[in-house]
Amino acid sequence: MILIADSGSTKCDWALVDDQGSKLDAFETMGLNPYFHAPEVTEKALNENAALMAVAPNIKRIFFYGAGSSTEEMCGIMKAGLVRVFPQADILVEHDLLGSAMATYDGTPCISCILGTGSNSCFFDGKTVYEEIPSLAYILGDESSGSYFGKILLQEYFYKKLPQDLHDAFEKTYAPSKDEIINHIYREPNANVYLASFMRFIGEHAEHPHVKDWVRKGMVHFIEIHVKCFKNWKEVPVHFVGSIGHYFQDCLEAAAAETGIRLGQIIQKPIDGLIAYHKRFVLAEA
Repeated sequence: MILIADSGSTKCDWALVDDQGSKLDAFETMGLNPYFHAPEVTEKALNENAALMAVAPNIKRIFFYGAGSSTEEMCGIMKAGLVRVFPQADILVEHDLLGSAMATYDGTPCISCILGTGSNSCFFDGKTVYEEIPSLAYILGDESSGSYFGKILLQEYFYKKLPQDLHDAFEKTYAPSKDEIINHIYREPNANVYLASFMRFIGEHAEHPHVKDWVRKGMVHFIEIHVKCFKNWKEVPVHFVGSIGHYFQDCLEAAAAETGIRLGQIIQKPIDGLIAYHKRFVLAEA
């Protein structure tokens, strides 16, 4: 049996498939990112999923696509954790950007974008991913991501720039302390996931004009930097994966119209598209 995984920094979706690529089962664990999680953390997270561990002895191959697995060193850290749990499996670790490209590929070259806890983009011709602009992660980059909008919300709250109704709602929901938030961001692990956790509040107020303006502007900002960097951006569809595009589809459609891109698929989770790609292009050729 084969495992295919798509991991962001918040959650990881796992699909169990047979040798022909037909889906047998699905699992979910915490997100696994080698920038934040040592091999022992990966091992612990997987061991806590009893259903996944029940099939572990039968796994022959693993295709893992994860946030942070963008260099040989980072892929090595992630693989070291997976080997602890699946010592008998042939394990491939790749970047989640490749996973998103595979998940949205329909036979036509495209630009594929991630809008989740973090953000990124690439051009994909069906075989190879081409990056033009690097991802600078949540401190320097991640435009239009969950962590990006979380930062905006916190800034506007403490700078007293929120409309009064949003200010009062945020205060009632979180009773935020500046010291507590600063401690979370600067002293505790997974600050990007913490910042992105405020997307729940933003989602609950998605129809507020101030929030809609934030999200649309953030998406325009992302497109101008991470989509229009490709010379052929006018000629190919631009696909989006991740919860931000999924839950704020109206804002994404408005941003696409404003920037002139050809909007393609908008999908929340890449895992089903990943299964389909592997069934058609990877396992069929094995």
